[in-house]
Amino acid sequence: MPDTTPPEYELGDTKLKQDGLSKGQVMAADEGSLERVEIDEKESRRVLRKIDWHLMPLLCVVYGLQFLDKTSLSYASVMGIRQARDIDLGEYSWLSSAFYLGYLVGEFPISYLLARLPLAKFTALTVFVWGGVLCCMAVAPDFKTLFVVRFFLGFLEAGITPAFTIVTSQWYAKREQGTRTGIWFSCNALSLILGAVMAYGFAEADKSGDLSLPGWQVIFIFMGCLTSAFGVVLAIWLPDSPLSARFLSAEDQQIALERIRGNKESTGAQSFKMYQVKEAFLDLNTWLYSLCAISLNVPNGAFTNFFSILIKSFGYSTTESLLYNAPSGAVVFVFVASCLYLGDRYQHRIAFAIFAVSTSAAAVLLIWFLPVSNKTGRLIAIYFVNCSTVGFVVLLSLIASNVAGRTKSEQSLSEYAFSAFIPLDAFVAEVTVAAIMLVAYCVGNLIGPQTFREQDAPRYSPAFGTAFGCFMLGNAVFAIIWWRNSRENRRRREYMAANATESSDNYADLTDRENKTFMYVI
Repeated sequence: MPDTTPPEYELGDTKLKQDGLSKGQVMAADEGSLERVEIDEKESRRVLRKIDWHLMPLLCVVYGLQFLDKTSLSYASVMGIRQARDIDLGEYSWLSSAFYLGYLVGEFPISYLLARLPLAKFTALTVFVWGGVLCCMAVAPDFKTLFVVRFFLGFLEAGITPAFTIVTSQWYAKREQGTRTGIWFSCNALSLILGAVMAYGFAEADKSGDLSLPGWQVIFIFMGCLTSAFGVVLAIWLPDSPLSARFLSAEDQQIALERIRGNKESTGAQSFKMYQVKEAFLDLNTWLYSLCAISLNVPNGAFTNFFSILIKSFGYSTTESLLYNAPSGAVVFVFVASCLYLGDRYQHRIAFAIFAVSTSAAAVLLIWFLPVSNKTGRLIAIYFVNCSTVGFVVLLSLIASNVAGRTKSEQSLSEYAFSAFIPLDAFVAEVTVAAIMLVAYCVGNLIGPQTFREQDAPRYSPAFGTAFGCFMLGNAVFAIIWWRNSRENRRRREYMAANATESSDNYADLTDRENKTFMYVI
């Protein structure tokens, strides 16, 4: 008869029996088992390299694909989809907004499923399915059908940013999260380069008669199939938690846990705590994050979907307008990667976010006021309008680093306790800081495409004026967040100096407001 004795897991000096539960549920059952294990810097770096080499390629490729999938409509807009499906500029704006409407509706149910199902496996499933949905764009016969398909594409992609933010916060120490978030988020920019070259190639092949289908249809089919294929790869290679990572030994898994002990966020409690919900709503930072997300994403929704149309309106041909998308990706990649790295290195993420958003604001002014005849100057300027992406990445990293308490933070929707399942009463997505901020993200991107109207061509003054105002508002909010967090950190240093003998349990389920030793990242 086979041995059915549940396996044991060694956590510090305590052995816990699995007893039919996931490793994470065993951990959550006994917070006291998480005793400190001393690790040296060399061992920590060795495990970090393992984590980086395994996780970062997966996150980067899939995140780049999700951005390319949702922006493929921009390429198709100058390749013939508007003429083939009889879509005017107003209807095109609504197709652009439809994605974020689906994203907004999908945020809560997808977050619920992230809480109920294994994080990595469910994320992989959504990637696989949305690839199939993207293929449907090629055969949708009219505006109404295209609207529905775009809606469901947004619905399915709603979980990818929360999921990857959770993955980053459960594998990396706080000081490392900004850089890692910047790495996978900057792949949006790399996808702009690859997407532009790909679209240019399909457009040229279509023009020479080498394709059996119109080029814009081929883009949707090719990208959809590629995305579904990587959904399978994600299911195989992305672990649900450090304790289920096959690429880590038992010793390395323990080191991985110890590395994040200093995050001072809960990794044990899984109970729903209403007071943390209340704290999230009453915390001014929650609403500052949300206001900043709206202000940065109104321009994002506008320029992401109208980028190819704008370049063509400067006086370039269809193929030129596609190919000239590529430098924008290179500029954004450099800004995101360098600003996030420098922000972590010098411990001033917000300062570099303000610099990047200011660059975008200056670019908007140049496009707006340069003569229409100066198409080269306007083209160079448009390459910098998306540098504000840095601002949104910083917002994500601030939430991952600065919001503690499982019910208050997005971690309560995740496997941050390294559990495969979370009880039903942990369904609090709609009241978490990250969920509120992502709703704001959707609202901004819903509004953005509506600022471009056919009657405003070729200057599009209302659109550019709105974008400039939003960038300035975003910078003002960033400055307020910096001031508030810096002031609170000073108070806490004074408190810790006066209470040096007081200890803090990093694994207790305390919010950032309750834990007086918690320091905010700025």
